[in-house]
Amino acid sequence: MSEFVSATQPPRKPPRPVSREWLFRAAAYYLERYSSSSGNLRRVLQRKVLKRTRERGEEAGDFQGLIDETVAHFVELRLLDDKAYAESRVATLRRKGTSLSRTRMKLIEKGVDAETAQAALGRDETPEAEAAQRLVRRRRLGPYRTRERAERRDRDIAAVMRAGFSFRDAVAAVDGEAEEGVLGT
Repeated sequence: MSEFVSATQPPRKPPRPVSREWLFRAAAYYLERYSSSSGNLRRVLQRKVLKRTRERGEEAGDFQGLIDETVAHFVELRLLDDKAYAESRVATLRRKGTSLSRTRMKLIEKGVDAETAQAALGRDETPEAEAAQRLVRRRRLGPYRTRERAERRDRDIAAVMRAGFSFRDAVAAVDGEAEEGVLGT
């Protein structure tokens, strides 16, 4: 017997065809779970369509118009707003201690156009030094390190610089004093 046929699993049916309703449901489900930009939702829907059309033996490019229609419909319903998404993402990332350059890259990765990203970053009032300090505290570097602080100083500075901060901000954050009440200090 050269070919093995499983008696327990019948052959899998091909998925249903891509339709306007299916795309709408897929987009709505995604937006229920995640905040997104229009560019990111477009990319997610393209991946879903590509997977489904590959299994059906169809051409994915034929459905680009439907994807664009679906994204436009969600923008019209105000469930997608690139400006609000960018502002929210900037606030979240900066609060976590992300540098301006890394924040800009993350917005562009998520499909926010450069102009909208720059506008959102322009409204952010968090100084780079403060964001670097937040990163140091979150990663327990420099003054928040429990032991071997002096031996690891150069490595800590390098880690902060790799996160996108300037040398001056990295040194200030790593060589600074820990805030009272943080990590038992």
